[in-house]
Amino acid sequence: MDKVGAIRREWTDMSPYVVHFTKVAANQTAYEMQLSILGKRRIEARSKFGIGRKFEPCPKAVCLSETPLHLLSRLAEKRGSYGLGFRKEFIVEKDGGPVFYAYKGTPCHSALAKLLELAQHSPNDPLWRVAPFLEQPGQYGVAPYFFEWEREWRLPRDLHFATADVAFLIIPETLHAKARRFFDDAECNDLGPNYQCPYIDPVWDIKKVEAAMNP
Repeated sequence: MDKVGAIRREWTDMSPYVVHFTKVAANQTAYEMQLSILGKRRIEARSKFGIGRKFEPCPKAVCLSETPLHLLSRLAEKRGSYGLGFRKEFIVEKDGGPVFYAYKGTPCHSALAKLLELAQHSPNDPLWRVAPFLEQPGQYGVAPYFFEWEREWRLPRDLHFATADVAFLIIPETLHAKARRFFDDAECNDLGPNYQCPYIDPVWDIKKVEAAMNP
């Protein structure tokens, strides 16, 4: 058994993978952001998350999701149609992992609030190592804060990877052939890496996903 436990192939409600969707940046489309990440082989941790996100010692983090691949359309509606997929073991080896939810008003939530109060003036407090993984869903005034359906994972630093570490790319099906040619040409002309991994469309059903991932 590996570090994240065995997942049987017939368990379609679970996934051995996590995904990172690229998003629109200041001067880049989600597609251009994907190409930039793949060229640099790095996903930058640009924002703080979790219970300590308002405090200086809290590290920035990369966000991912363990949503099953045939259900990625849920995320695509919010995140777009481009991204990268990695095996969970790879992210765990990088010190990433799933988010823990302490619901507002529960004893667990109160305990975390006390720990945060004690740690906020201590940059070396061990709480900061886990703070990005701790979330507090609930109703805050008129604003609901619930996103557990995203099945989020995080990594509290930049994610550096090799070409072979990418398990698949998320790209609309209409662009698969074009993307293959792009990466083949990049390798041929020594302009960048060639991602020969499977490509999947986030709106595919389970049969199409399985066909791509298990040719």
